[in-house]
Amino acid sequence: MKLAMIGFGQAGGKIVDKFVEYDKRHNSNIVRAAVAVNTAKADLMGLEHIPKDQRVLIGQSRVKGHGVGADNELGAEVAEEDIDEVQGAIDSIPVHEVDAFLVVAGLGGGTGSGGSPVLAKHLQRIYTEPVYGLGILPGSDEGGIYTLNAARSFQTFVREVDNLLVFDNDAWRKTGESVQGGYDEINEEIVTRFGVLFGAGEVGQGSEVAESVVDSSEIINTLAGGGVSTVGYASETVENESSSSGLLSRITGGNEETELDTAHTTNRITSLVRKAALGRLTLPCEIEGTERALLVMAGPPRHLNRKGIERGRKWIEEQTGSMEVRGGDYPIRDSGKVASVILLSGVTNVPRIKELQQVAIEAQDNIDDIREESEDNLENLINDDEDELESLF
Repeated sequence: MKLAMIGFGQAGGKIVDKFVEYDKRHNSNIVRAAVAVNTAKADLMGLEHIPKDQRVLIGQSRVKGHGVGADNELGAEVAEEDIDEVQGAIDSIPVHEVDAFLVVAGLGGGTGSGGSPVLAKHLQRIYTEPVYGLGILPGSDEGGIYTLNAARSFQTFVREVDNLLVFDNDAWRKTGESVQGGYDEINEEIVTRFGVLFGAGEVGQGSEVAESVVDSSEIINTLAGGGVSTVGYASETVENESSSSGLLSRITGGNEETELDTAHTTNRITSLVRKAALGRLTLPCEIEGTERALLVMAGPPRHLNRKGIERGRKWIEEQTGSMEVRGGDYPIRDSGKVASVILLSGVTNVPRIKELQQVAIEAQDNIDDIREESEDNLENLINDDEDELESLF
């Protein structure tokens, strides 16, 4: 799948930067174009892989390159005002070569949280290609203002995109690790999962052709219908294609060994499918009631088989209750592992979102109370004397 990726804000820019690096490392050709948009000059300068002419600084007249300070209303205003500058960078994207736009943003801050829904709405108005969002939820320990920002941005963003893929930092942060180390690891998890998903179906010169092809239309159809999506992932190390024992058994027609290998391969695939669906999803949720799903099995061709994928697909159908479950393989000859990636689209039973909205409502009430109390206290401080002074003007 060929994507035009636009990272909005600090987290969005870093993740798209990581995607470009992943693309080069795996030669997966997912990122057809990459743009970073920010109100903070320092954040744009810290990127390593996005071309400098594709880094857009907005809001200079308002915040002078210093960011919007977690004020997502200001972030939205600045994005509206400077949308032409963002469009200038998008104009250089060869849109005829792109399957979809992916707007990536952290939902807890100011720039990405406020600006990403504005950009998504703008892209929907101009282009016919699908516009997807990848929204990163803040950890619950990051503070009330970030939770409030995320809740407001989430409910706006999800309405402006064709589908919102969500990654919840709260489910992935480990206790005791440094902030920088934690985010680096989380960003690696994000690009690994979405990299395998969006890379499926890519066939290069001399590449293996999948038995059951997963191409961009399968992903688009799974994401069609809108709503919220989550991704599951599980992998297992295997010997890669340079080891010839399994291949030799096929050539020499060693039936017993081949059957054993087939049974083992099938069992491994079904096991990885279950681990991916029931393990840590990018957004933890109950998978029952999922509207649509897509299974991608990636790895060396001889470790993939149709029987295992079909069994895995049927198991997902049973677990989700969905009649719309697609599946296929993505052969990667020189890979040292077999990976299962499951895209669950149209999930509705998501406790984290309900909790986020509840905490945000409480935070909003607290902020209003504190503001009111602060105004009263200031009034009492300056008008404490019975003989009230006249104001200067």
